[in-house]
Amino acid sequence: MTLIMRGRLRYAAASVAAILGALASGRGAAADPAPLFKDLLAQAQSNAPRLAEAAASVRQAEGLARQASARPNPTVDVGVENFSGSGVYSGANNAETTFSLSQPLELGGKRGARIAAGRAGLDAARARLVQSKADYAFTLADAYAQAEAAERRVALAQEAVTLSDETVRASRALVDAGKEAELRSLQAQAALTSARASLDEARAERTGAFARLTALAGSAAPFTSLTDSLLTASQSASLNRDIDVLATPAVLAAEAEREAAAKRVRIERIRAVPDVTVSAGVRRFSGDDSTALVAGVSIPIPVFDQNRGNITAAQGELQGAEARLSAARLDAEADVRTALFQIDAAQTRVGAATEGETTAAEAYRLTRIAYEAGKSPLVELINARRSLAEARAQTIEAQLARLRAEAGLARLQGRPFGDR
Repeated sequence: MTLIMRGRLRYAAASVAAILGALASGRGAAADPAPLFKDLLAQAQSNAPRLAEAAASVRQAEGLARQASARPNPTVDVGVENFSGSGVYSGANNAETTFSLSQPLELGGKRGARIAAGRAGLDAARARLVQSKADYAFTLADAYAQAEAAERRVALAQEAVTLSDETVRASRALVDAGKEAELRSLQAQAALTSARASLDEARAERTGAFARLTALAGSAAPFTSLTDSLLTASQSASLNRDIDVLATPAVLAAEAEREAAAKRVRIERIRAVPDVTVSAGVRRFSGDDSTALVAGVSIPIPVFDQNRGNITAAQGELQGAEARLSAARLDAEADVRTALFQIDAAQTRVGAATEGETTAAEAYRLTRIAYEAGKSPLVELINARRSLAEARAQTIEAQLARLRAEAGLARLQGRPFGDR
């Protein structure tokens, strides 16, 4: 058997080993796979801590809105006078006992203002929940895609190690046969060392990517593999690109918060109006066993406390909410323009990267054939392999950029990523 034939057999064996290794790795990781992305997103609605916080804020706002409609409680008062004193009041024969009921009356429309503010606060909490869900869907899609990309990088790195190891063996055989200089063997060994380091780095990145995905999803069991692909399933061609800048979740949430702040200003202004407390009751005179009615009205005099500090604070809160709304509108306009541009740019980038990968793969195939035939030096084979690895990495990065652009558009539209 000639040296060239032995080289071809080694490369064929290396390719088969790389494929079998990737399949074996996939079977080992499939013990605890992440669900399909749409299923994972649905499950996370009740498991993800980030969404649980926003949902808890809605429940808090619901409680405050219910409490806002409550009226002040009445007060029952029982009083005894003129007993256990001196003279005719030494006992209880001349005691006076009063039973009365007092009721605070809110003036100035305080209850109506509280109810309106409670409803506005609830609307703001619900708007923030919608925004949180849109932001979370974007973050989860990015984490899912990052985990997928990490898996692909590990497979590519494993393949590079396998082929580099075979190159070391082939170059050593050529050196021993006197057909290559010792330098070629050293170059091949250096390439193998670099490939192994890249594999270790890729595995570490995969571990981190799956840990982040598990944490985002709020899963008790760690994910180790995926059952869905977001990188290859592009939606660019069928995406609905209509976006109302004023209807993005961030703008709607800012508007709701501004409205709630305005309602709180009205509450603080009305609180400066003093409330009236009316009372009515019966008084019994033990001396002659007679009774009489009693009634009263009490009104605080707003001399020292006119609630000016709270009014100023509420007005400052309103000004801040209005500033945030203006910023949200400007950001939404910029984000919409950027998202539409990124969709087209990312799709073009994916096409260019895919074409570049195809070209690099063909160049590597031809260089390998030439090397096996003894017509090309080892350094050209190593360079061709490096170019192919870089082209594949660029394809992954381009697909990640496309995924982020599509998920970003869905976030601006306020819809779960994956829905057309």
